Amino acid sequence: MAARRVSSLLSRSLSASSPLLFRSQGRSCYNGGILRRFGTSSAAEEIINPSVQVSHTQLLINGNFVDSASGKTFPTLDPRTGEVIAHVAEGDAEDINRAVKAARKAFDEGPWPKMSAYERSRVMLRFADLVEKHSEELASLETWDNGKPYQQSKAVEIPMFARLFRYYAGWADKIHGLTVPADGNYHVQTLHEPIGVAGQIIPWNFPLLMFAWKVGPALACGNTIVLKTAEQTPLTAFYAGKLLLEAGLPPGVLNIVSGFGATAGTALASHMDVDKLAFTGSTDTGKVILGLAAKSNLKPVTLELGGKSPFIVFEDADIDKAVELAHFALFFNQGQCCCAGSRTFVHEKVYDEFVEKSKARALKRVVGDPFRKGIEQGPQIDSKQFEKVMKYIRSGIESNATLECGGDQIGDKGYFIQPTVFSNVKDDMLIAQDEIFGPVQSILKFSDVDEVIKRANETRYGLAAGVFTKSLDTANRVSRALKAGTIWVNCFDVFDAAIPFGGYKMSGNGREKGIYSLSNYLQIKAVVTALNKPAWI
Repeated sequence: MAARRVSSLLSRSLSASSPLLFRSQGRSCYNGGILRRFGTSSAAEEIINPSVQVSHTQLLINGNFVDSASGKTFPTLDPRTGEVIAHVAEGDAEDINRAVKAARKAFDEGPWPKMSAYERSRVMLRFADLVEKHSEELASLETWDNGKPYQQSKAVEIPMFARLFRYYAGWADKIHGLTVPADGNYHVQTLHEPIGVAGQIIPWNFPLLMFAWKVGPALACGNTIVLKTAEQTPLTAFYAGKLLLEAGLPPGVLNIVSGFGATAGTALASHMDVDKLAFTGSTDTGKVILGLAAKSNLKPVTLELGGKSPFIVFEDADIDKAVELAHFALFFNQGQCCCAGSRTFVHEKVYDEFVEKSKARALKRVVGDPFRKGIEQGPQIDSKQFEKVMKYIRSGIESNATLECGGDQIGDKGYFIQPTVFSNVKDDMLIAQDEIFGPVQSILKFSDVDEVIKRANETRYGLAAGVFTKSLDTANRVSRALKAGTIWVNCFDVFDAAIPFGGYKMSGNGREKGIYSLSNYLQIKAVVTALNKPAWI
């Protein structure tokens, strides 16, 4: 399944007819500084109550669920309503200390790094089986806490989550060093050793998948972990932690702390007994994380940060297919995707047709309660993100981009935003420069290949890009010229477990997924032994 396109899976998952909460029925307009709302088909329809129970809200430290040292909690909210789902333990520096102490003891004295790689892989495979057994609970918690469509969680992300752990379980007993020829009477070998205690900080947009991207390779290499969840979405990490213990993971190998960046996150990044740090989040926060790591013990840091990815449609493209793929590239996951195709470059010869069809597609996008079948778009994660997206929409209007559709809130409850499309966007506008992280498509016009390569690369980011053309020569030329870590040609958001992912420039450093991710969690040691009268060297 990992080799299939996310988009094709979603199209099958969302095909069933069902009651709809919101469907766009008209275009919004801007008049005197006031954005007028779409009509909605059934805005009063009741929110669905998930059947899953929230059973784990405490910190996971040394194999036990415990309260925070301070006893404090904080609310995790339902983005559909802004109401409290549960109160979760609020970890701070003292809790990070406890978690790191447990991880250090588990690494130095515990069985995990000393266990055979085959046995480690068996634990990870048992965990993947348990994930599939409890897929409905995990999917429900993910949607409830995050707001993404349930069908996306259940049919796409949970299978990917299990696949990633099976992938890394397969690597566990295939990690080895080399015998190296050297001048002189010496035997030289390299050892690939676990790096030690890994600190990991995951974001709120894909809580489970980012858990897998980080925890999977760290465990396969024999490390122990302190993982800090995003404060917006702590619930599925705790549930997954419980399943890992059930699968046979020894106490202290995985410790999970929920809390805020300024307290728990800072303490983890600064900790002198953390050997490696991995962070996914914004570029600005990534800079802070890197600085904290450098000022403490110079721990190595892997960063997967922001993006402003170009999606380039050439004049020979099948326009209907290009429109659908560009729509998916931007609006997937409510636009809350670091690699979203958020700068849609379209050749001038097909620009007008593309804009009209993109507008029509956005107006058909079904927005509503993510637990309902057929829903394509749920709410934004929280009020802060909602206000950020609305600020950029206002900026686009004030910059004289053409608002083709959308531009306002849907309903008066929760954080729902109309699918929004801007045309006549210029490179110097904020909506073409900044990472919006929301359902806002910006469509720009270009005239030739050299021009669009130059403009696509004129960004501080370099996470991903999409190229849509029938010409193999054009695809090869452009994919080699674009400065980004992933180039999708006539596809987008293909996330196989074996495909490395990471950015150029201010989109981060290092790679996650695939064989390249293993190096993040290994130390390379050279062992040189003198030979006495060797028969051969």
